[in-house]
Order: sequence, then C-alpha cells, then structure tokens
Amino acid sequence: MYKILVFFFILIPAIEVTLLVTSSHLIGIWATFLIILGTGIIGAYLAKQQGVEVVREIRYRMSRGQFPTDSLLDGVCILIGATLLLTPGYATDILGFLLLIPVTRKPFKVLIGKWMEKKIRDGSTKIIWR
Repeated sequence: MYKILVFFFILIPAIEVTLLVTSSHLIGIWATFLIILGTGIIGAYLAKQQGVEVVREIRYRMSRGQFPTDSLLDGVCILIGATLLLTPGYATDILGFLLLIPVTRKPFKVLIGKWMEKKIRDGSTKIIWR
C-alpha cells in the first residue's frame, strides 16, 4: 500500500510538473494553459456524454432483472477518467481520455474486473444484491 501512495502522491505529480514546465518552455505558457483548460472542458463533456449512456444502460438492465456488471465497470472507468482529465497534466490527460473512449476502455475494464473478482474471492470484499 505504501508503494501505491508514493506513486500517486509523489511520482505522478513530479512527472506532471516536469512535463508542464517543459511544455511551457517549448510552446509557451499561454499555449500550455489553453491545453490544460481545453482538455478539462473536453473531458467534462465526454464524461457527461458517456456517463448518461452508462446510466441509461444500467437502468435498462436493472428493469429487466439483470445485473449490469459490464455497465458498472464502464461507470467506474468513466469516473476515474473524468477525474484524471480534470487533474492538470499531460500524463493524466492521456490516461483519462483512454478511460473515456469506449474502444480503449475495454482493456481497463478487464483489469478492473479481474482485480474486483480477486477481492471478492479472497473475502476482502462482499457484494450484496437485493
């Protein structure tokens, strides 16, 4: 767990700051600012669009008595992707866009699904369905 925290709170911000400073030297501070602003706006739009579609799919499946596993994984990816896109930085933006685009989201859904399955099998997570 400690390694994960170091990764998220030290390494990723250090990479992002380095990329942003380098970018501002290469293309200028205003261009860098506009890219950060633009990816945030585009990311928010895509997240809203994808999120509405996923909520519709979840409601449809639940109205038919089906468990919306795939749609819930889509929702998790969209939530993480939107959060990453609202975080300033190039690396987080790339990962955020990959999580929001349905075609590139599939490998992440497989990884998240396997991780969740492992948590459920070892008993550290329980799902209650009523």
